[in-house]
Amino acid sequence: MVVATYGGDVDVTWEQIEPLDFFWIVLMVAAAIWPFISAALNKTSVALAMVLSLLLVHFIKYALAIFNSPLFSFEPIHLFSMIPAIYDVSASESVANSHRFVTAAWLHADFIHVLGNVLVIALAGVPLEQRLGPKRWIAVYFLGIFGGNIAWVATHPGSITPAIGASGAAFGLLGAYMACWPDDKIEFPLLFLIRAWPVWSIAFVRLGLEIFQMYSIQSGTAGESNIAHMAHIGGFFLAYVLARPIARGAPSSLFDSSEVLPGEYSSRSMKTSQMGSLDSDPWSESGKELSGNSARILAKLREEGDELETRRAWLEELAENVICPVCEGEVFVLVENENSRLKCFSSTKHIDWP
Repeated sequence: MVVATYGGDVDVTWEQIEPLDFFWIVLMVAAAIWPFISAALNKTSVALAMVLSLLLVHFIKYALAIFNSPLFSFEPIHLFSMIPAIYDVSASESVANSHRFVTAAWLHADFIHVLGNVLVIALAGVPLEQRLGPKRWIAVYFLGIFGGNIAWVATHPGSITPAIGASGAAFGLLGAYMACWPDDKIEFPLLFLIRAWPVWSIAFVRLGLEIFQMYSIQSGTAGESNIAHMAHIGGFFLAYVLARPIARGAPSSLFDSSEVLPGEYSSRSMKTSQMGSLDSDPWSESGKELSGNSARILAKLREEGDELETRRAWLEELAENVICPVCEGEVFVLVENENSRLKCFSSTKHIDWP
């Protein structure tokens, strides 16, 4: 997170927003949300969707900044950045500006700022998502956002300088990873070397640099900085403290560490983590319990279907022995990105399992 400056058409409150400004607001919100809709539909990485979301929003912000025209007069930093002084006015004003605790994390000062954050989110976020699963990953990411913004507001009361960036969230990912799987090795640029480092060493160096820079500024040995170091530390520690309760029930057990490598292994791990749960089945849920050979195949599927190939094999055998619980028609196995699911020939809405 960095602190920024005002300029241009200042629209700090919703009452100051002009009709044309709403077009840009809707466009930015759509750009921020679309990657997650695509990730949900295609069952792809939420961490990479976050990277794309941040980049798309920054491209729009950049377009608004470079074009000198009334059409491009809206400056999102005024309405969406974190401004601590706003929360000192009144309770109603605080509620009206509560969106800033989230939206500030989607704005960045320049391309170096956004690229620095998405680099951490991609390199640390993707393997962490494989460990946590997408829903828990999003929870940890937002803990980093809230932790960073709360720390900044608490330590800079009355400040009218806007703060922006996803750095608190990026540090939150490191904090959560450190809390749960500190010995995992991930590819990361550290100490001028790009190699597989243990997560604890990455967190130690990055957090240590933040504390050192804060000390240098406070002691007067370094000049003023536009970097919100306290937000980074707040995001790290809030995610660190709450990550373990969130990680319970995740695809990976706590502290079961391994080396997370790029390429084929990482891709396979992602696909495996996206396999649906076999705990329940559509026949039991519809009151049509399987019996005989079908029940035996289902039991074998649950017992041995924890790998992509064995799950597909047992699902294909199950498809030959069961019918759709809704229309009693035939079912088939649909394979997408090496993940297999049972579907109904009559309607894919009847059955989509697991």
